[in-house]
Amino acid sequence: MILDFYNSARELLQQENRLVLMVVTANEGSSPGRKGFKMLVSRNDMLGTIGGGIMEHKLVEYARTLLDKPNFSPFIKHQIHDKSAMKDQSGMICSGQQTVAFFDLDCHFLQTIDGILADPEAKVSYSNLGINTSESQQTDWFFKESNAVVPKAYIIGGGHVSLALSQVLSLLNFEIHILDHRENLNTMQANAFARTKQVVDFETIDQYIPEGADVYVIIMSFGYRTDDIIIRRLLKKQFKYIGMLGSKEKTATLFKNLLNDGFAQADIDKVFAPIGLDIKSETAHEIAISVAAQLIQIKNKS
Repeated sequence: MILDFYNSARELLQQENRLVLMVVTANEGSSPGRKGFKMLVSRNDMLGTIGGGIMEHKLVEYARTLLDKPNFSPFIKHQIHDKSAMKDQSGMICSGQQTVAFFDLDCHFLQTIDGILADPEAKVSYSNLGINTSESQQTDWFFKESNAVVPKAYIIGGGHVSLALSQVLSLLNFEIHILDHRENLNTMQANAFARTKQVVDFETIDQYIPEGADVYVIIMSFGYRTDDIIIRRLLKKQFKYIGMLGSKEKTATLFKNLLNDGFAQADIDKVFAPIGLDIKSETAHEIAISVAAQLIQIKNKS
């Protein structure tokens, strides 16, 4: 997550006093580095990524040569992932391209980092820094990103699939919250990936999950009865995503009963069930990957 990056950046800058920050500012096609990827380089350490591979290795080595020189003004480098390109070859062959901006950071940047960490809603900005886009051209340019939009996964149910899904989503920068009604559940206790874990009464589940365009609700409770309790309390809420684990037969029965009890078809249609992409998954981790893939699909549509 963005704040994790800047917490680590603060520690590294205090240790090293000077760093090179590389930021991917644009990308096209099958580029391994996507807009917003960033990396800090010191003489002895690295943090983050701009896409990996031989391209990243070369640019890290180049950044370290900059640290042996006087302070530099920000500039950009284009990287074309095609060995037939006349110039700006990255050394990779995945056919896309990306633009990487280089910033010289010293201890004065600690104040900016402190501001970022103090305000979760802050816009991270390196404002009005002149970037040399070529030998003869100069432009006003700045990099800006938001700390505010972090996808939040509320997983209802703390069993084996929940644990596997938490592990996968932690690699995708989701903020994970686990809710279950069972005390002393070993798989929930073993879940080191969640930010919060709570034992709650499913009759009041709606009090524990906020509505929002960054909220993803994944229902994988112990069985039909608890799923029915949960879905009835969440169905009319506004989330980015709501999905439910279970067979087609169970889902059809549950939805039929909801419809008979007066719930709107439009609200029922919002529920992804059975949950996940159809990859014939069987094990807990296979199910977790199918669900995570569906969340990515929904997230990246907007």
